[in-house]
Amino acid sequence: MDIELDYGRTTLPLSLPDDRSFERVEKDSVAPMASPDHALRVGIERPIDAPPLRELARGRTDAVIVISDRTRPVPNALLIPPILDALAAGGLPSEAVTLQVATGLHRACTQTELDEMLGTEISRSIRIVQHDARDIDAHSDLGRTSGGIPILIDRFFLDSDLRIITGLIEPHLMAGYSGGRKAVCPGLAASETIRVAHGPAMLERQIGPGIIDDNPLHRGLVQVLRKVGVDFLVNVALDRDRRIAGVFCGHPETAHRAGIEFVESESHVALDDFADFVIVSGGGYPLDASFYQAIKGISAASSIVRPGGVIFLCAALSEGIGSPSFEKLIRETQTPEDFETRLLDDQFFVVDQWMVQHLCQARRRARVLLYTDGLPFEAASELLVEAVRSPAEGVARGLDHIGETGSIAVIPQGPYVLATVRGQRRPLGGPVVPVGN
Repeated sequence: MDIELDYGRTTLPLSLPDDRSFERVEKDSVAPMASPDHALRVGIERPIDAPPLRELARGRTDAVIVISDRTRPVPNALLIPPILDALAAGGLPSEAVTLQVATGLHRACTQTELDEMLGTEISRSIRIVQHDARDIDAHSDLGRTSGGIPILIDRFFLDSDLRIITGLIEPHLMAGYSGGRKAVCPGLAASETIRVAHGPAMLERQIGPGIIDDNPLHRGLVQVLRKVGVDFLVNVALDRDRRIAGVFCGHPETAHRAGIEFVESESHVALDDFADFVIVSGGGYPLDASFYQAIKGISAASSIVRPGGVIFLCAALSEGIGSPSFEKLIRETQTPEDFETRLLDDQFFVVDQWMVQHLCQARRRARVLLYTDGLPFEAASELLVEAVRSPAEGVARGLDHIGETGSIAVIPQGPYVLATVRGQRRPLGGPVVPVGN
């Protein structure tokens, strides 16, 4: 039986023996919007729980539009023109508008990447600034959340007269769902804010894909959003082929919640039982461009794998392992136990350590295999996983581990799908609880 996984900018074929049944875990097939531009313009003119954007623009001196960086497949070339037109209708010409890239702790985008993200007509005609989390002097201190997260936010954004955030809503391994408040924090937050928000203790609590209620990170990010103040939100949801399937505009909390409800309705797949062997995509480009981002696929599979089972990740890794600090940390870590011991030291901190922690959480539950053609086999073998030289080898190892009666699940789009067992959202961290057959 042939399967195709999202892989890089294309797909990866993979075969299972004809005598082995499996469960395909995919988003519902929802109809894309016939005219995304029209839907966006209607959403901006008739927003959820907010005045039309053109009305908000009246009397303002300038506006900032926050966009995601290159690691998210946001269709910015479709989103930005209707926003610019609404601002112009309210008296703010393009010369008074700045696009700000919410990089979090990621590197700045190159001009080529900005051209790809926005289209050259926009990227070469509108002022663009990029957030730098490491420049502490470029942030303002707004206090702390009730959970102790320092609210250090980009000063350019705070000084802007009209603040608009954009983004994509999808299941997220930490915040429950992406979009909304994440554009501000971690998108425009200082490194210290991100360090505390993604701290070791936080990630062992009620944190995981699809978890919003009682999620302490989500609660903290919403508090940051309220403290900062955002005037308008434009978020979208995508179908299986990354076409716009939903548009959500207006109040940064109310509209985002409406988007979450839509995404959950089309991305949530509830299995009847755990799978012994889960084959998962890293999500395709740009999400599987680095191992750092592709770990999200492992976390998605971790939600449905039976303790003691196998996760097999296929990811292109066209840009390698990740940031220099992440690559150094994961290469020098010999075992998950070694890394988790280091986390017990309050003085230990490395930028991007949280994704190593998520990988170790998955390793508590299951054996993890990796296939990629983006790294030499020897390099892939240093990533706290079992590297395989081909998709066929990964399948064979997984089948050998689970035997003739083990169950199989395949997640072709990786973390874009919210996979659960009987609808239960499982935190990624904490002790592994044995489950029955």
